[in-house]
Amino acid sequence: MKTASMLFAAALVLSLPGSGYNTLQSTDEQIKSAWSEVLNQYQRRADLVPNLVETVKAFAAQERDVLTRVTEARARVGAIQATPELVENPEAFAKFQAAQGELSGALSRLLVVAENYPQLKSDANFRDLQAQLEGTENRITVARNRYIKAVEGYNVTVRQFPSNLTAMAFGFKTKPNFSVENEREISKAPKVDFGQKGK
Repeated sequence: MKTASMLFAAALVLSLPGSGYNTLQSTDEQIKSAWSEVLNQYQRRADLVPNLVETVKAFAAQERDVLTRVTEARARVGAIQATPELVENPEAFAKFQAAQGELSGALSRLLVVAENYPQLKSDANFRDLQAQLEGTENRITVARNRYIKAVEGYNVTVRQFPSNLTAMAFGFKTKPNFSVENEREISKAPKVDFGQKGK
């Protein structure tokens, strides 16, 4: 009896104009595609890290702390199972985002350290790796933006009437999205002081 009533409810929802079933399906597929590209670009970055660390180590072995942090951050990124199901789990998604943010920060510190070593900055291998890393960071930004837009379209469909009825009937739920890592920090108004010091 319960199955028959569920089938009737599903048929009723699907018969409504603008039920959104096809839109839910297509936007869900767009999310999967966009997510695959995000993972592809993050993997590309992770693959560059060992070569970058080894190159810096050859010139700046005394920067062990920075090199260790980069290596450990990459290991934490690699320990997270980045599957398509990750986008269905807000907690796992947040852990993934935090690990990627930690790796981004560690890589930034590594590149700042490299500024102190003119021989390293002039090394062709390092310059090539740095250019590849910068290009990858740009690709990550583009891939994340596409993912954000895909999730936005999907989440609107899941929450908007009457497609929200279809979403409820078939178990479609909103998906987590990327957020700004330092949201609290950037929401503060910057302090500007044009006063001259030493007057």
